[in-house]
Amino acid sequence: MRAQSSATSATAIAVGGPGTSLGTSSSGTLQAALGVVAFSLTFPATAWGLEGFGPWSLIAVRSILAAVIAGGCLLALRVPLPERRHWFGLAVVGGGVVLGFPLLTTLALQTSTTAHAAVVVGLLPLTTALLSALRLGSRPSRTFWIAALAGAAAVLAFTVQQSGGALTTADAYLFAALLVCAAGYTEGGRLARVMPGWQVIGWALVLCLPLTVPMAAVALSFEPVHLTAHSVTGLLWVAAGSQFLGLVVWYRGMAAIGIPKASQLQLAQPLLTLVWSVLLLGEHLTVAAPLTAAAVLVCIAVTQRARG
Repeated sequence: MRAQSSATSATAIAVGGPGTSLGTSSSGTLQAALGVVAFSLTFPATAWGLEGFGPWSLIAVRSILAAVIAGGCLLALRVPLPERRHWFGLAVVGGGVVLGFPLLTTLALQTSTTAHAAVVVGLLPLTTALLSALRLGSRPSRTFWIAALAGAAAVLAFTVQQSGGALTTADAYLFAALLVCAAGYTEGGRLARVMPGWQVIGWALVLCLPLTVPMAAVALSFEPVHLTAHSVTGLLWVAAGSQFLGLVVWYRGMAAIGIPKASQLQLAQPLLTLVWSVLLLGEHLTVAAPLTAAAVLVCIAVTQRARG
């Protein structure tokens, strides 16, 4: 009995079950930061995936694979269905982070480099904080907002400079992705206060299956597939890493330290993405990177200390 109880407790802690404590602010910050690291690999992994899959096929298949992982966990742990009052929020999460953001950014990456696409991630923390204030009534301090705006401006200046300042048709996809993802993060962070974070993204993924399964069937019939090491690795990462595991720790972190503060950790995401782009895709990084990184880290430190 004692062994069984220990195993049950370990399982609950691993997946963020009812018996799990979200821990101190530092542990919440660590979990949110791990989510940012996972997300920073999304654009390079998507670029790899596009080497073998069409954009619609890649989005549909990655969502289905992530839903299979999430659904398996929900079934194995016999998690009951969410209360009816949570279904709208889960639908917002599904539309924003399961379908909207991946689809729009994948379409953008067909004609945009990962460096240029990273501009949307640079603006995402500020947009998430704004939507959080509107949706949840949070009121971060003036210091918080000054640091957040400064960090967003630094990232924007860096990413625009990297792309040469040219605006392309991909920008429409990127700005739309910014809005839907911020809405999904805000609603997901709210739900993660009343249910484990992994269940938030798990149910959102399962909820999207009636859309993603037919989408995959149609897309795969029209878009040719060329399986390579890069395309398979990219698909597996965006499905398991970005779409599920990354969002699990991200929502847990948001629930622990609050949506506005967690969102500011994403200021580091564009710079991490650029590092991965150099290492994995061979893109070039200018000397402006360390200067921007220093400015962003200062802004993150200020926002983490500012009281909302």
